[in-house]
Amino acid sequence: MYSLQGNLLVASPHLHESPFSRTVVLLLYHHEDGAFGIVLNRPIDQTVKSLWEHLSDQPCQSTQRLSMGGPVSGPIMALHKEKSLAEMDVQVPGGVYVAATKEHLEQLVLTEEQPFRLFIGHAGWTSGQLEQELRTGVWMIAPATAGHVFGDDENLWKNLVFQIGQSVLKSALGLKHFPDDVSSN
Repeated sequence: MYSLQGNLLVASPHLHESPFSRTVVLLLYHHEDGAFGIVLNRPIDQTVKSLWEHLSDQPCQSTQRLSMGGPVSGPIMALHKEKSLAEMDVQVPGGVYVAATKEHLEQLVLTEEQPFRLFIGHAGWTSGQLEQELRTGVWMIAPATAGHVFGDDENLWKNLVFQIGQSVLKSALGLKHFPDDVSSN
């Protein structure tokens, strides 16, 4: 089995009326026994500061929005770039790590020296479930970068679908270059 850990799952444009419609998931773990990841583009109307008030006596000033990492409940997790606070290396170019312990989360939230994002929940698949969804076209796969993780989450899905579509067209048509605006041809 080929592991997709560190890649993005991009929901098919044909996936309607599903909790995963228009989502982008960073796969944190993918093996024969299953997979789990974090939905990157589901911010919620709660800040890190407001959550932290319920978790710690340490004052937090971060006005960064929290994200809904998926429908499966679990520990609060952070994606970040500080290797010394890593509990898992996601294998994304540019270095993206996972933290879930209170002490690591506290260091990230209170110092804010490196970029980080906090997630509530995650997405999960049982053994063979993700592979079946891939065969039926529910997901498209794209390589992840730190820019995808820490960049614009509002347009992430749209931008990735466009990039994947361009790649497919270039390959199918044998093109070396694909213009940004095809109406200019």
